[in-house]
Amino acid sequence: MATVTILDGGTGRELKRIGAPFRQPEWSALALIEAPHFVTQVHESYVAAGADVITTNSYALVPFHLGDERYATDATRLAQLSGDLARAVADAAARPVRVAGSLPPVCGSYRADLFDATVARPLVERLVDALRGRVDHWQGETLSAIEEAELLRQVIGEDGLPLWLSYTLADGDGDGPATLRSGESVAAAVEASVRLGADAVLFNCSQPEVMGAAV
Repeated sequence: MATVTILDGGTGRELKRIGAPFRQPEWSALALIEAPHFVTQVHESYVAAGADVITTNSYALVPFHLGDERYATDATRLAQLSGDLARAVADAAARPVRVAGSLPPVCGSYRADLFDATVARPLVERLVDALRGRVDHWQGETLSAIEEAELLRQVIGEDGLPLWLSYTLADGDGDGPATLRSGESVAAAVEASVRLGADAVLFNCSQPEVMGAAV
């Protein structure tokens, strides 16, 4: 019998919908900075809706969103807070709920051309170090290129926690073969994910018909 795992939905849009502090460039990080109880509310709402997995609100904890000065002084504390908030909600749930540690595309969302492993490595290392001990699995999100996934595995190492890799796909009508935004094939991404020891391969922030073709 197949087991269905229900993940939570987007955090940023839900924070905005419920009236949390929200603006660019901080985006979903602003609620962590100014009103973290809204982040708790989002996690609790997703658990109440049936989510088996809730995701740390760490996607925007990168220099692009925080700015260089705030990133330098506050990124570690905010990442730890994002893990603590999710962990508290999961532990208080009446049924088993797991926490996914969100690891975003630190050089820019949807822009495989901006990825630079030398720049990205210390940013990923900071997030991983801050979230360790607070999450049940690592979740690379909105990955536009295979090399982003490879860097995550290198930084995380073999720490015993499952690794989920979620890719974002190039726009299209769903009739042709689906590709990552880098132009790499989905087959190549899946093969790389298996090689990297990923426990799950997912797609997010992509057109539904393209995700259907990718599956």
